[in-house]
Amino acid sequence: MNLPPPLKVSVPKEAINRRSFLKASMLGAAGLALYSSCLERHWIDVCHSVISLHGLPEAFEGMRVAQLSDIHMNEFTEPVFLRHAIDLINQAQPDMVVLTGDFVSFGISSMQHAVEAAWQCANILRGIQCKPLYAVLGNHDLQVGEEEVTAALMANDVTVLTNTYLPIERGGSRIWLTGTDDPVYGRPNLDLAVPDFIRKASNEPAVMLCHAPDYVEDILAHPAGRAIDLMLSGHTHGGQVRMPLIGPLWLPVLGRKYIEGLFKIGNLQLYVNRGLGTMMLPFRFNCPPEITLITLRAS
Repeated sequence: MNLPPPLKVSVPKEAINRRSFLKASMLGAAGLALYSSCLERHWIDVCHSVISLHGLPEAFEGMRVAQLSDIHMNEFTEPVFLRHAIDLINQAQPDMVVLTGDFVSFGISSMQHAVEAAWQCANILRGIQCKPLYAVLGNHDLQVGEEEVTAALMANDVTVLTNTYLPIERGGSRIWLTGTDDPVYGRPNLDLAVPDFIRKASNEPAVMLCHAPDYVEDILAHPAGRAIDLMLSGHTHGGQVRMPLIGPLWLPVLGRKYIEGLFKIGNLQLYVNRGLGTMMLPFRFNCPPEITLITLRAS
């Protein structure tokens, strides 16, 4: 019995090309997700910056300040990753360490889990060898609970500056370190953070810690703004996911103008740290986490 020859089905080249394109796109998307979540998210960029301050006393010449920001403990920063960041800070042997907010995350898991994360984060921060540590809170910290996050930090020898100030003394000279409440959900009070006697002090520069960088414009519009020489912020994550030709896919309120790095705004210099952790999704692309090492110089 003779069987008919098998049918030959001709697939248009356009269909083959389309399938190949879709397959390549899916593989590319999977690879990008793997890279962003597992690789770049854990590559810490130690950024060195030399910042000159007018009237900086000679005793502070060359002082090195380490800045760590936006840890977002457990959502999604793992304890081992935070310990790695602390190891890098300890290796640098800074003279002062400042922490610019968002130790925890709000709205992803339960409130109880976030409060527990605050204590876990603060306990790990005790491993920073440079003492004392100085901090301000961020918008997520206030949403989780200002009292709870502050208590965790203070119990682990972290001084929290909420609308207040303190002197940093060295070699018989001093500068001022000030901190504001979070501008997004808190109530910043510049009259408390930068009182009149700091504004009138000569050759005693003031460094401000403030979580949200775009608040700098409110500071400059206030009489206290003339006394602030340097402001250190976080909040933006540097954009977290920055696509070529497009830029950041999302930026938070009060973090949409000054996104990362050093800015000169009037008499004030602003440095925006990209942060250690992530929000919404554990991805970073073209925007690695950052530890900042600032060297102070007299201008």
